[in-house]
Order: sequence, then C-alpha cells, then structure tokens
Amino acid sequence: MVQKYQSPVRVYKHPFELVMAAYERRFPTCHLIPMFVASDVVDEETSEDGSTNRIERRCALDVDAPRLLKRIAGVDYVYFIQKNTLNRKERTLHIESHNETFSNRVIIHETCCYSVHPENEDWTCFEQIASLDIKSFFGFESTVEKIAMKQYASSINKGKEIIEYYLKELEDEGITHVPRWAPSTMSLPPPGPTIACTSPPDISNLAVIPAISVPPANDTKESTSQDPKLDSSALLADSLTEILAGTPEDKLDADYIKRYLGDLTPLQESCLIRLRKWLQETHKGKIPKDEHILRFLRARDFNMDRAREILCQSLTWRKQHQVDYLLETWSSPQVLQDYYTGGWHHHDRDGRPLYILRLGQMDTKGLVRALGEEALLRHVLSINEEGLRRCEENTKVFGRPISCWTCLVDLEGLNMRHLWRPGVKALLRIIEVVEANYPETLGRLLILRAPRVFPVLWTLVSPFIDENTRKKFLIYAGNDYQGPGGLVDYIDKEIIPDFLGGECMCEVPEGGLVPKSMYRTPEEMENEDVRLWTETIYQSASIFKGAPHELLIEIIDASSVITWDFDVCKGDIVFNIYHSKRAPQLPRKDPLGAHGITSPGGNNVQLIDKSWTLGQDYSMVESPLICKEGESVQGSHITRWPGFYILQWKFHNMPACSATNLPRVDDVLATLQVSSHKCKVMYYTEVLGSEDFRGSMTSLESSHSGFSQLSAATTSSSQSQSSSMISR
Repeated sequence: MVQKYQSPVRVYKHPFELVMAAYERRFPTCHLIPMFVASDVVDEETSEDGSTNRIERRCALDVDAPRLLKRIAGVDYVYFIQKNTLNRKERTLHIESHNETFSNRVIIHETCCYSVHPENEDWTCFEQIASLDIKSFFGFESTVEKIAMKQYASSINKGKEIIEYYLKELEDEGITHVPRWAPSTMSLPPPGPTIACTSPPDISNLAVIPAISVPPANDTKESTSQDPKLDSSALLADSLTEILAGTPEDKLDADYIKRYLGDLTPLQESCLIRLRKWLQETHKGKIPKDEHILRFLRARDFNMDRAREILCQSLTWRKQHQVDYLLETWSSPQVLQDYYTGGWHHHDRDGRPLYILRLGQMDTKGLVRALGEEALLRHVLSINEEGLRRCEENTKVFGRPISCWTCLVDLEGLNMRHLWRPGVKALLRIIEVVEANYPETLGRLLILRAPRVFPVLWTLVSPFIDENTRKKFLIYAGNDYQGPGGLVDYIDKEIIPDFLGGECMCEVPEGGLVPKSMYRTPEEMENEDVRLWTETIYQSASIFKGAPHELLIEIIDASSVITWDFDVCKGDIVFNIYHSKRAPQLPRKDPLGAHGITSPGGNNVQLIDKSWTLGQDYSMVESPLICKEGESVQGSHITRWPGFYILQWKFHNMPACSATNLPRVDDVLATLQVSSHKCKVMYYTEVLGSEDFRGSMTSLESSHSGFSQLSAATTSSSQSQSSSMISR
C-alpha cells in the first residue's frame, strides 16, 4: 500500500535569493538535524551562463529506529540520493529525493519546489509531495510504517523552523539582501556547490518516514516498476507537474489554514489538501468550503476513505433537497415562531455561537400534530445552516477559527408527555439526519435542570448520537449549574438568560401548549410526504452482479426526447439504452435470493427477457457509458422510432488484462474499494416533446453547476439523432 503526503503552500516572507542563501547553510551537515550525519557530492554541473545549477548528493542518515530492527536490517546508516536543480533565472529550486538503501524493499520518494510567490515577488513559496511504499521489510512492515509516519511528521514541522533559523543568522550577520541573477553580473559559475541537497521539511528525514495519511494511491509506476532510477525520473516529472498544476486559488496556504481552520498536524493538513483536491477533480462548480470538508475528516479521525464516503453521501443529500438554498427559501410557519422554544443568543466564552433550547417548555406533541415531521426537520436544518453561517461570521470577528457552536438545553418542565412515542420518533429521525450531515458542529452541549424523567429520554436518544458528540455533553441536575464548574465557566455572566437567574433578556419564545385547533386532521397526518427522509423526485435502485436495474419508457411520437439525471452512489456501473418494437413482459423484481441480500434502500427491476437476442428482439441506441462511483450524469436521447425504450444500469465488471492473466493493479485496487457485488444509483428521468427540447435542455445545463455538485468535467457527445451531456 502506497502512503502519500502533500503539504500546503508554505510561505517565507523573504525574497527567493535570500531563502536560497539560508538553505545553503544547512550543508554539508546541520546541527539542527542530528540524524543527518554526512553528504557527498556525486555529480554537479552548471550552465554556461551560470543561471542553472544541478547537483546530486549521496546523504547518510542515522535512522532513529529500535536497535533490534537495525540489527536485523544489518545497517547503521540509510543512504538517500538527492537531486537539486536551481534555476536562478526563473527563480525556482526543484528537489527530488529517493532512497538507495533497501530500494528493493521500500520505495521512498519526495519532490519539493521553491518558487516565487505569485502575488508578491519578494516572498517565496514552498510545496512538497512525498510517498512511501513498503513492499517487505523482514516482517516489520507495520512497525517501519509507524516509525516513518511519526518521525516524518516531526521533520516537516521542523523544516520551516530550520530555514527561519538560518534567515535569522544571516540577518545577525548583516546580510538582508542577495541580488537577483542577471547575465551581466553572473556570467561565470559560482565557486563550489551553490545549493546543497535536501528540502526544507528535511528530505533526509524521509529515511525514517516518508509519506503518510491520504488514501492509497493507484500509482502502478511506484508499485510495480523494477528500476528505481526509472521510477525516480518518472516520479520527478509527475510530482513537479502535480506541484505546479493549478492556480493559486486552488491551493491552500499554511497561514490561511492556521488562521481560518486551526492548528492541524502536517498529516491532517495533507488529508485536507488531498481530499479537497479530489473534490476539485471530481466535482463541477463550487466545491464545499474548507471548514465543511474538515468537519467530515475530523468526524472520521482523518481516515480519508471513510471521510470521503460520508461527505459524498452528504453532498448527494444536500443536492437532492436543495439544502444549500434553505436559508433563502424556508420560512418558518407562525406556529413555530410562537411555540418553538429555541433561538440564538450571543456567544460563549470561546466565541462560539450560542443556541438556547427550552425543551422542557416545548409542546413536542402539539408541534408534531400541528406541523408534521417534515416541517420540524426543515426548521432544525435551517437552524444548523444558520449555525454554519454564524461560525464563519465569528471567525472573522474574533480573529480565530470557530467551526462549531454551543447548545444550552433547559429541561425545566420536562415530564412524561415529552416521551410521546411519535414525538420521540421524530426526534430520533432528526438526530439521525443532523449527525449524518452536520458532523463536528456541536462544540459543547450544556443540559441544565435535568429532572428524574431525563434518564429515560437519554436511554432512548443516546444510541443515535455519535460517541465523540456524547463526550461534549455536560449535564447538571437541579441548580448545580449555578455553582463552581457550572454555567459561568462557559458563558459570560452578563449574557446568562434571565430565566436561568441571569440579567440578560432572552428572546427565545416561552412556548406553551399548541392549541388543538391548529392540529392537522388524521388524514393529513397519514398522507404527509416526508420527503427529506423517504421520497424525492429521484428514485433509487440497487444493481447487483448479474441483476441490472431496467426502466421502461414507452414512446408514442418519434423525435421525443428522453432525459436523465443520475448519481452513482456506490460502485461502478455501465449505462445502456435499448429500443424494442414489442413490449417486454411485466416488470419482475429480482428476489435477490441468489445474492442473500435484501434491498430496503432501492428497487431492482429487470425487463429484458433472457430469451431475447440483441440485434433481433431489441437494439442498442447509445454506446455503453461506464460511470464511476461518485459521478453525476445528465444526458438526453432524441428517439428515432416509436416503441419501447429501456434504460439499463448494469454492474461494471473489471476487464481482464489482455496481455496476461494477472489482474492489473488499478483493477485490484478498484475491486477492493467495493465491499460487495452491489451498486446503487439515484435517478430521475423525463420524456419531453421535441418542441420543448431546447428550452428544457437549456434549463438543465444552466443548473448543472449548482444542481449537480458531484461532477468534475463536462463531455458532450452526439450521435446522429442523439445528444448527451455527461458530467464527472
């Protein structure tokens, strides 16, 4: 498994030439890096005009590893080859490093780049990419990886400090300016090596710890090549391309991360950057805000695969229900404004927005009977959306990252009527939706005046709350909140609400019983459309190996237009469109008995009879389209004939390598990402008359960026009478 690391853009507020002068002082040895014991120049060349200098060094590292591991490995030092290319004219330094020792067992690569800041030519930027692939190491693969992860993270933190140390040393010596290269003043090569080896985050330390975090890379060059030199050259080119690609707006600055996102470890920064990059490559239009991405990473302890999975599910959910526009479109019914006993109230001592909920004074049964679960859920979602907005606002006001809020729940008045079963059921559903889509938004929950009935409610609710969230709960019985360690430890005395003994007037409604005249009839309750939980204009379907999902569309008039919009929620699928002059048999649902699987979250219908022959009984009218997990696809087909059209979503089988019976590495990795032979799609189709086609398609295309967030690039294809737009 290949582990990777990618740094944010680290900025030195000094000119490139001065940073290079500081960088040179790190060699041939550096007292700030005890493990870096020696380095020898292997090769060096300088261009005729002196603008470019290339130097290759062999560096010896005293690896900080257990003595037993060193004895088993039979080495005292680990050797690395480092190649630096300094271009004084372009003001760049490219650094590439790879291990020489144990290169047949462990492959370590690091690529770094110093360059001029794109917006300030007197500042210098630094970026870094590294990878670690441990193929085998005497049975200690896991131990070596852990040592590497720990020490590499430490070396990254130390890298910038070392450059800053030598910059200060230059300043103390009175050197505050180094002239830029010019042909007239630097026509001759400088004496001796100009640039040593190693990168600021100490390339040398890669011995102990190359790459980490981030999901395994599907890089067959790194994992299959037998020639380290070829690997090195290829990786250098690829890594430099990766570093230099993108605009400044695409990249995260280390100072920005610290100011707006908080103190992250180097590996956490790498997770954020790589997941953000994956979203940029996979999603079309505006990607989620960095704070939003970071919350999902924190919710899964910075496990890239798990965070990416729940984030994609949440983005699909937000897209389905247009949650991004909720604050602009949702207007609370009057009954909520009068009887929902919750509201925002200043902020806590940490600057977090403070939300107060007087649950004990709320008539939960009356609100559910008067509004239904749908309206209550939308109201709670609007509260969470407002919380996200207030966090951004407070981050600017207080000058430090604020990514969550504090909730104060007053249970005075809580009794058995609050345990009304439909009300508890609605509460559990709301908790489930909020937990899935707003992780790490609750910084602290203060529960005050908990009565005797509270343990019963807590027993019902707590299993649905994430363990990390439960750790943020503080529960006070009676008037305990008024003493030491109580409310004043978390909220300034000046803003404690009057109903809790404070002096601040609180605008949260006092609640009371909802008049029964406002209740909906039993028929209205029964027919309620709880769209945010169960139904939307989209339908979901499960696809299994050998059991595709098929949708029948009957066309009466030729030149009608079939349009579709679907998301691939799980697995890889193949999308086909067929035409038949005769109607297939009645839809049959696959019992899935052969798979041993039930499908509560989606249906599976098959229409094409096994006795039918392609080309005789039915024909293919569009080329098959392979769709990857996470992609969003929109398209259309102009029909040429009346009859029956079948849209088919089929399980995608990985093709075998034609030259050998062995599977390709990419195929194996892709297979491992799917835990079962099950795929899932969420789709919507519509048939339009030809006269309505242009206007409707314009509407579809114009909403593509916002409506289809799970896409990255747009490809248009047209075949005779068909037109499709596929976004990835």
